[in-house]
Amino acid sequence: MERAQTSQTVAELEPGLRRVLAPNPSPMTWRGTNTYILGAGEVAVIDPGPALGAHRDAILAALAPGERIGAILVTHSHLDHAPLAAALAETSGAPVLAAGPSDWGRSETMAALARDGGLGGGEGVDAGFAPDHRITEGDTVAGGWGEIGVIATPGHMANHLSFAWRGALFSGDMVMGWSTSLVSPPDGDMTAFMASLDKLAGREDRVHYPGHGDPVTDPRARVAELTTHRRDREAQIRAALERMGTATAEELARAIYTDVAPALLPAATRNVLAHLIDLWTLNEATCAGRVSMDTRFHLR
Repeated sequence: MERAQTSQTVAELEPGLRRVLAPNPSPMTWRGTNTYILGAGEVAVIDPGPALGAHRDAILAALAPGERIGAILVTHSHLDHAPLAAALAETSGAPVLAAGPSDWGRSETMAALARDGGLGGGEGVDAGFAPDHRITEGDTVAGGWGEIGVIATPGHMANHLSFAWRGALFSGDMVMGWSTSLVSPPDGDMTAFMASLDKLAGREDRVHYPGHGDPVTDPRARVAELTTHRRDREAQIRAALERMGTATAEELARAIYTDVAPALLPAATRNVLAHLIDLWTLNEATCAGRVSMDTRFHLR
Protein backbone atom coordinates (compact mmCIF):
# COMPACT_ATOMS: atom_id res chain seq x y z
CA MET A 1 0.00 0.00 0.00
CA GLU A 2 1.36 3.40 -0.98
CA ARG A 3 2.23 5.74 1.85
CA ALA A 4 1.46 9.44 1.46
CA GLN A 5 3.29 12.18 3.35
CA THR A 6 0.58 14.85 3.03
CA SER A 7 -0.83 15.97 6.38
CA GLN A 8 -4.36 14.94 7.25
CA THR A 9 -7.28 17.13 8.29
CA VAL A 10 -9.81 15.93 10.88
CA ALA A 11 -12.87 18.04 11.69
CA GLU A 12 -15.98 17.60 13.81
CA LEU A 13 -18.85 18.69 11.55
CA GLU A 14 -21.63 18.21 14.11
CA PRO A 15 -22.10 16.15 17.28
CA GLY A 16 -21.33 12.53 16.44
CA LEU A 17 -19.84 13.27 13.01
CA ARG A 18 -16.16 13.57 12.12
CA ARG A 19 -14.60 14.12 8.70
CA VAL A 20 -11.13 12.91 7.78
CA LEU A 21 -9.79 14.48 4.58
CA ALA A 22 -7.74 12.16 2.37
CA PRO A 23 -4.48 13.53 0.90
CA ASN A 24 -5.54 13.10 -2.74
CA PRO A 25 -6.31 16.59 -4.06
CA SER A 26 -6.83 16.89 -7.82
CA PRO A 27 -9.04 18.68 -10.37
CA MET A 28 -11.53 15.81 -9.97
CA THR A 29 -11.41 15.51 -6.17
CA TRP A 30 -10.79 19.15 -5.16
CA ARG A 31 -9.14 19.13 -1.71
CA GLY A 32 -9.43 15.34 -1.46
CA THR A 33 -11.92 12.63 -0.54
CA ASN A 34 -14.09 13.15 2.54
CA THR A 35 -14.14 10.11 4.83
CA TYR A 36 -16.87 10.35 7.46
CA ILE A 37 -16.96 8.77 10.92
CA LEU A 38 -20.46 8.52 12.41
CA GLY A 39 -21.33 7.97 16.05
CA ALA A 40 -19.26 7.36 19.16
CA GLY A 41 -18.05 4.17 20.79
CA GLU A 42 -19.07 1.87 17.96
CA VAL A 43 -18.78 3.95 14.78
CA ALA A 44 -19.56 3.64 11.08
CA VAL A 45 -17.15 4.84 8.40
CA ILE A 46 -18.49 6.15 5.08
CA ASP A 47 -16.15 6.18 2.06
CA PRO A 48 -12.78 5.07 3.46
CA GLY A 49 -11.11 6.55 0.39
CA PRO A 50 -7.99 5.82 -1.65
CA ALA A 51 -5.45 3.13 -0.83
CA LEU A 52 -3.08 5.37 1.11
CA GLY A 53 -1.52 4.07 4.29
CA ALA A 54 -1.36 7.56 5.76
CA HIS A 55 -5.10 7.96 5.30
CA ARG A 56 -5.81 4.62 6.97
CA ASP A 57 -3.63 5.72 9.88
CA ALA A 58 -5.44 9.07 10.07
CA ILE A 59 -8.86 7.39 10.21
CA LEU A 60 -7.73 5.14 13.04
CA ALA A 61 -6.07 8.06 14.83
CA ALA A 62 -9.35 10.01 14.64
CA LEU A 63 -11.03 7.38 16.83
CA ALA A 64 -11.23 8.05 20.55
CA PRO A 65 -9.63 5.54 22.96
CA GLY A 66 -11.79 2.43 23.11
CA GLU A 67 -13.76 3.24 19.95
CA ARG A 68 -14.13 0.62 17.28
CA ILE A 69 -15.40 0.54 13.70
CA GLY A 70 -18.58 -1.51 13.35
CA ALA A 71 -19.36 -0.96 9.66
CA ILE A 72 -17.66 0.44 6.56
CA LEU A 73 -20.05 1.86 3.96
CA VAL A 74 -19.04 2.78 0.40
CA THR A 75 -21.10 5.15 -1.75
CA HIS A 76 -19.53 3.84 -4.98
CA SER A 77 -16.45 2.04 -6.18
CA HIS A 78 -14.21 4.69 -7.69
CA LEU A 79 -10.54 4.63 -6.74
CA ASP A 80 -10.84 7.76 -4.63
CA HIS A 81 -13.65 6.29 -2.48
CA ALA A 82 -13.40 2.51 -2.18
CA PRO A 83 -9.95 0.85 -2.22
CA LEU A 84 -9.03 1.51 1.42
CA ALA A 85 -12.13 -0.41 2.51
CA ALA A 86 -10.36 -3.77 2.34
CA ALA A 87 -7.39 -2.67 4.46
CA LEU A 88 -9.61 -0.89 6.98
CA ALA A 89 -11.82 -3.98 7.23
CA GLU A 90 -8.78 -6.18 7.81
CA THR A 91 -7.54 -3.86 10.55
CA SER A 92 -10.90 -3.32 12.27
CA GLY A 93 -12.79 -6.54 11.55
CA ALA A 94 -15.76 -4.48 10.30
CA PRO A 95 -17.71 -5.59 7.21
CA VAL A 96 -17.72 -3.57 3.99
CA LEU A 97 -21.23 -2.65 2.83
CA ALA A 98 -22.08 -1.40 -0.67
CA ALA A 99 -24.52 -1.96 -3.53
CA GLY A 100 -22.23 -4.36 -5.37
CA PRO A 101 -19.01 -4.62 -7.38
CA SER A 102 -18.02 -2.06 -9.98
CA ASP A 103 -19.94 -3.64 -12.87
CA TRP A 104 -23.10 -4.12 -10.79
CA GLY A 105 -26.43 -2.50 -11.56
CA ARG A 106 -25.93 -1.29 -15.11
CA SER A 107 -29.05 -0.80 -17.20
CA GLU A 108 -29.61 -3.21 -20.06
CA THR A 109 -28.51 -0.47 -22.45
CA MET A 110 -25.27 0.24 -20.59
CA ALA A 111 -24.53 -3.46 -20.10
CA ALA A 112 -24.90 -4.01 -23.84
CA LEU A 113 -22.69 -1.02 -24.66
CA ALA A 114 -20.07 -2.25 -22.18
CA ARG A 115 -20.03 -5.67 -23.85
CA ASP A 116 -19.65 -4.02 -27.23
CA GLY A 117 -16.50 -2.32 -26.02
CA GLY A 118 -16.59 0.84 -28.12
CA LEU A 119 -17.26 3.40 -25.42
CA GLY A 120 -14.03 3.45 -23.49
CA GLY A 121 -14.71 4.65 -19.97
CA GLY A 122 -13.60 2.98 -16.78
CA GLU A 123 -11.82 6.09 -15.52
CA GLY A 124 -10.86 5.65 -11.92
CA VAL A 125 -12.90 2.49 -11.37
CA ASP A 126 -11.82 0.11 -8.61
CA ALA A 127 -12.23 -3.02 -10.71
CA GLY A 128 -11.45 -5.37 -7.83
CA PHE A 129 -13.93 -3.91 -5.37
CA ALA A 130 -16.19 -6.49 -3.70
CA PRO A 131 -18.28 -5.69 -0.61
CA ASP A 132 -18.77 -8.21 2.17
CA HIS A 133 -22.50 -7.51 2.19
CA ARG A 134 -24.72 -5.93 -0.43
CA ILE A 135 -27.19 -3.27 0.64
CA THR A 136 -29.97 -1.68 -1.36
CA GLU A 137 -32.74 0.92 -1.38
CA GLY A 138 -34.75 0.87 1.83
CA ASP A 139 -32.20 -1.07 3.91
CA THR A 140 -31.12 0.23 7.31
CA VAL A 141 -27.64 -0.19 8.77
CA ALA A 142 -27.97 0.01 12.56
CA GLY A 143 -25.36 0.10 15.29
CA GLY A 144 -23.83 2.35 17.91
CA TRP A 145 -24.11 5.24 15.45
CA GLY A 146 -27.91 4.87 15.29
CA GLU A 147 -29.59 4.08 11.98
CA ILE A 148 -28.29 4.80 8.48
CA GLY A 149 -30.86 4.61 5.69
CA VAL A 150 -29.77 3.35 2.27
CA ILE A 151 -30.88 5.25 -0.85
CA ALA A 152 -30.08 4.11 -4.38
CA THR A 153 -28.73 7.04 -6.41
CA PRO A 154 -27.25 5.55 -9.60
CA GLY A 155 -25.94 7.74 -12.38
CA HIS A 156 -22.38 8.79 -11.54
CA MET A 157 -21.88 5.02 -11.24
CA ALA A 158 -24.50 2.30 -11.39
CA ASN A 159 -23.60 1.12 -7.88
CA HIS A 160 -23.81 4.60 -6.33
CA LEU A 161 -25.66 4.82 -3.00
CA SER A 162 -26.41 7.74 -0.69
CA PHE A 163 -26.83 7.36 3.07
CA ALA A 164 -29.35 9.15 5.31
CA TRP A 165 -28.53 9.77 8.98
CA ARG A 166 -30.14 12.11 11.49
CA GLY A 167 -31.61 14.33 8.77
CA ALA A 168 -28.35 14.51 6.82
CA LEU A 169 -27.55 12.81 3.52
CA PHE A 170 -24.10 11.52 2.61
CA SER A 171 -24.36 12.13 -1.13
CA GLY A 172 -21.04 10.77 -2.42
CA ASP A 173 -20.36 12.19 -5.88
CA MET A 174 -24.05 12.60 -6.69
CA VAL A 175 -24.42 16.11 -5.21
CA MET A 176 -21.43 18.33 -4.50
CA GLY A 177 -21.34 22.05 -3.90
CA TRP A 178 -18.05 22.86 -5.64
CA SER A 179 -18.60 21.01 -8.92
CA THR A 180 -20.93 18.96 -11.05
CA SER A 181 -20.36 15.21 -11.36
CA LEU A 182 -18.65 13.32 -14.13
CA VAL A 183 -21.03 10.91 -15.87
CA SER A 184 -18.90 8.61 -18.02
CA PRO A 185 -20.59 5.69 -19.82
CA PRO A 186 -20.91 2.78 -19.44
CA ASP A 187 -20.17 3.15 -15.69
CA GLY A 188 -22.06 6.45 -15.64
CA ASP A 189 -25.58 6.74 -16.99
CA MET A 190 -27.19 10.15 -17.61
CA THR A 191 -30.71 8.70 -17.72
CA ALA A 192 -30.19 7.20 -14.26
CA PHE A 193 -28.42 10.34 -13.03
CA MET A 194 -31.38 12.57 -13.88
CA ALA A 195 -33.78 10.11 -12.21
CA SER A 196 -31.64 10.19 -9.07
CA LEU A 197 -31.70 14.00 -9.04
CA ASP A 198 -35.49 13.83 -9.29
CA LYS A 199 -35.53 11.43 -6.32
CA LEU A 200 -33.36 13.72 -4.21
CA ALA A 201 -35.45 16.74 -5.16
CA GLY A 202 -38.36 15.15 -3.31
CA ARG A 203 -36.41 14.73 -0.07
CA GLU A 204 -36.14 17.18 2.83
CA ASP A 205 -32.60 16.56 4.05
CA ARG A 206 -31.22 19.42 6.16
CA VAL A 207 -27.70 19.07 4.75
CA HIS A 208 -25.73 17.01 2.23
CA TYR A 209 -22.26 15.78 3.12
CA PRO A 210 -20.58 15.12 -0.25
CA GLY A 211 -17.65 12.94 -1.20
CA HIS A 212 -15.57 16.05 -1.94
CA GLY A 213 -15.82 19.63 -0.76
CA ASP A 214 -17.81 21.41 1.91
CA PRO A 215 -21.27 20.50 3.24
CA VAL A 216 -24.18 21.53 1.03
CA THR A 217 -26.35 23.54 3.42
CA ASP A 218 -29.31 24.10 1.06
CA PRO A 219 -29.71 20.68 -0.55
CA ARG A 220 -32.96 21.32 -2.40
CA ALA A 221 -31.59 24.46 -4.02
CA ARG A 222 -28.39 22.69 -5.05
CA VAL A 223 -30.28 19.71 -6.50
CA ALA A 224 -32.46 22.13 -8.47
CA GLU A 225 -29.35 23.95 -9.69
CA LEU A 226 -27.71 20.70 -10.82
CA THR A 227 -30.89 19.62 -12.61
CA THR A 228 -31.10 22.96 -14.43
CA HIS A 229 -27.43 22.71 -15.36
CA ARG A 230 -27.90 19.28 -16.92
CA ARG A 231 -31.02 20.38 -18.80
CA ASP A 232 -29.20 23.46 -20.07
CA ARG A 233 -26.30 21.29 -21.21
CA GLU A 234 -28.72 19.03 -23.06
CA ALA A 235 -30.23 22.08 -24.74
CA GLN A 236 -26.75 23.20 -25.81
CA ILE A 237 -26.08 19.78 -27.31
CA ARG A 238 -29.38 19.84 -29.18
CA ALA A 239 -28.69 23.33 -30.51
CA ALA A 240 -25.17 22.37 -31.61
CA LEU A 241 -26.47 19.27 -33.38
CA GLU A 242 -29.06 21.37 -35.18
CA ARG A 243 -26.28 23.70 -36.39
CA MET A 244 -23.75 20.99 -37.25
CA GLY A 245 -26.12 18.32 -38.56
CA THR A 246 -24.00 15.45 -37.27
CA ALA A 247 -21.18 15.44 -34.74
CA THR A 248 -19.15 13.24 -32.42
CA ALA A 249 -19.08 13.73 -28.66
CA GLU A 250 -15.62 15.31 -28.90
CA GLU A 251 -16.68 17.73 -31.63
CA LEU A 252 -19.66 18.78 -29.53
CA ALA A 253 -17.53 19.18 -26.41
CA ARG A 254 -15.09 21.44 -28.25
CA ALA A 255 -17.99 23.54 -29.57
CA ILE A 256 -19.77 23.82 -26.21
CA TYR A 257 -17.07 23.81 -23.51
CA THR A 258 -15.21 26.84 -24.85
CA ASP A 259 -14.01 27.99 -21.40
CA VAL A 260 -12.71 24.63 -20.14
CA ALA A 261 -9.00 24.02 -19.65
CA PRO A 262 -7.61 21.60 -22.28
CA ALA A 263 -6.77 19.06 -19.56
CA LEU A 264 -10.47 18.82 -18.63
CA LEU A 265 -11.77 18.43 -22.19
CA PRO A 266 -11.69 14.60 -22.06
CA ALA A 267 -13.99 14.66 -19.00
CA ALA A 268 -16.27 17.15 -20.78
CA THR A 269 -16.38 14.82 -23.77
CA ARG A 270 -17.45 11.94 -21.54
CA ASN A 271 -20.29 14.06 -20.14
CA VAL A 272 -21.43 14.98 -23.67
CA LEU A 273 -21.34 11.31 -24.64
CA ALA A 274 -23.55 10.51 -21.64
CA HIS A 275 -26.08 13.11 -22.81
CA LEU A 276 -25.98 11.74 -26.36
CA ILE A 277 -26.62 8.19 -25.15
CA ASP A 278 -29.50 9.51 -23.05
CA LEU A 279 -31.02 11.16 -26.15
CA TRP A 280 -30.38 7.99 -28.15
CA THR A 281 -32.01 5.85 -25.43
CA LEU A 282 -35.04 8.16 -25.48
CA ASN A 283 -35.19 7.84 -29.31
CA GLU A 284 -34.58 11.56 -29.69
CA ALA A 285 -31.21 11.14 -31.44
CA THR A 286 -29.82 8.50 -33.72
CA CYS A 287 -26.53 7.42 -35.25
CA ALA A 288 -25.16 5.16 -37.95
CA GLY A 289 -23.69 1.88 -36.69
CA ARG A 290 -22.78 1.08 -33.13
CA VAL A 291 -22.55 3.64 -30.35
CA SER A 292 -18.91 4.47 -29.65
CA MET A 293 -16.63 7.38 -28.86
CA ASP A 294 -16.31 8.15 -32.59
CA THR A 295 -19.98 7.76 -33.49
CA ARG A 296 -21.61 10.68 -35.30
CA PHE A 297 -24.99 11.50 -33.81
CA HIS A 298 -27.83 13.54 -35.23
CA LEU A 299 -31.23 14.55 -33.95
CA ARG A 300 -34.32 12.72 -35.13
